[in-house]
Amino acid sequence: MSRAEKLRRWLEKELGGNLISAETPFPGRLFIDLKREALTAAASGLMNQGARYQMGIGYDARKDGRGFGLVHTFAFDRDSLLVALRTFAPGDNPEFDSLTPFIPGAGWSEREYQDLLGLKFRNLSDRKRLVLSDDWPEGIYPLRREVPHDLMPPAAEEVAFRLEEAPPGTSIIPFGPFHASLHEPAHFSVYVDGEDIKGCEYRGFMTHRGIEKLAQTELTYNDVPFVAERICGICGSVHAVNYAQAVEAAAGISIPRRAEFIRMVALELERLHSHLLWLGVAGHLIGFDTVFMQAWRIREKIMWLAERLTGNRKTYGLVIIGGVRRDINRESSRDIRSTLEEVDREMQALEKAILKDRTIHRRTRGVGYLSKEETVKWNLVGPVARARGLKIDARRDHPYAAYDEVEFEVPVADSGDVWGTLVVRVKEVYEAIKIINQCLDRLEKLSKNEPLAVELEGPIPAGRQGLSLVEAPRGEAVHFVLTGNENRPERWRVRAPTYPNLQAVPSMLLNNKLADFPIIVGQIDPCISCTDRVLVVENRSGKARLLSRQELENISRAKRSGR
Repeated sequence: MSRAEKLRRWLEKELGGNLISAETPFPGRLFIDLKREALTAAASGLMNQGARYQMGIGYDARKDGRGFGLVHTFAFDRDSLLVALRTFAPGDNPEFDSLTPFIPGAGWSEREYQDLLGLKFRNLSDRKRLVLSDDWPEGIYPLRREVPHDLMPPAAEEVAFRLEEAPPGTSIIPFGPFHASLHEPAHFSVYVDGEDIKGCEYRGFMTHRGIEKLAQTELTYNDVPFVAERICGICGSVHAVNYAQAVEAAAGISIPRRAEFIRMVALELERLHSHLLWLGVAGHLIGFDTVFMQAWRIREKIMWLAERLTGNRKTYGLVIIGGVRRDINRESSRDIRSTLEEVDREMQALEKAILKDRTIHRRTRGVGYLSKEETVKWNLVGPVARARGLKIDARRDHPYAAYDEVEFEVPVADSGDVWGTLVVRVKEVYEAIKIINQCLDRLEKLSKNEPLAVELEGPIPAGRQGLSLVEAPRGEAVHFVLTGNENRPERWRVRAPTYPNLQAVPSMLLNNKLADFPIIVGQIDPCISCTDRVLVVENRSGKARLLSRQELENISRAKRSGR
């Protein structure tokens, strides 16, 4: 009996009449509809049986007479199974039980739909706004259907963050929110006692772009992949493939095997240039710019290769629903192999320099430590989780594309710190090269006459659910699609890997030194801004002064040199 069938029978027994339906439209997915009073029992039961929480999805279903929908998704990694629990609340009483008492990582999802849909959650410990700014007008919920996608709320001036009070005996150091050279601002309010970090509060979502609303109101199914590519400055193919897979699953179509291998080549090239980018940035954050320059020099070879293959260094325009737009021929294959040989050779030299450098060890070992238990508690993903002994990888645990046909290792470390994330990423560079070469071998054996894409036969029926995973360089990315009418999704929800990983940053910072703040935050490779300036308020004396960016960098470099 499959795990999905066992869970279905268990839910029938435990929930009785509160279970409305349980469907397995295709292998590896179980979609559950239940009454809202059974949500907590079902979710806690899944967690007790070894599930890993992923994300929550809220949507406006009032036009169908069902009020507001709420979906929570879970992963059973050992069984290659994803489970989605869906329930509804009336439009005049959109209240649900919070999952945060036993799943702290669900807090952001619940706060998000408190902001965007006006949902209410009983027993939610933190009710502060998450996505909406503190000056957003009350009673306007952007994801409700009556709110236009281009709404411009009234302007507000001199509105400060509503932050928690600093713990007694500590100083407040705000990092952010703005820096002229950065594309995405964020704000960390860090509480310090001298140089020791004693707490942190995070505020982000300052450049929320509303792409999910746009897909629901303006874009067609085939438009979305090209918007999805622009979610992240690194993971373009990750999000395009992820969305396409969700729609393809909902539509019940299979794409050509050749297209799957081509998608994999694009995904692993992204992993290469993302890890090399991170390695360079990490070197810069600890004042080791030689690593920065060498890593980015190697990375540039991958960017030039991407341009030769697709015409673009970053937004490839490669993925469409049903397959891909470009082929990889023998000439391109030789180009890829030659470039990867160079990257492999030069990466080995850089690796030796990094792993033996004492200053890198001093700046990363024991820094940003988080236990494996805390990693599970906060649902961390990607290299950050694997550096803490959690061996999860969507490519292996929930195979998509043609990952079930290639061999690769999932690198894991158990140091639980910044050093572990560095080691994992370095090892993953070699695994990505191994995967790409295997994909090229398979492509050479496949028929050249096989199409690159298949077309949908007629419109996709409304009301179908698609749930997809892709292992991005930063970790597991999740896309959920609920099909709709008018050739567009009724709901498209994106959860990038930074979303769960950021929630654990305050725990990683605790009891570390202020000079290590940049690399502790940087280890998760977040899509947020770096530091602009720092205001230091010394609690004992009451004196305040500004630290420039150069002063903060000098503190970090001084620690590197042992001064």
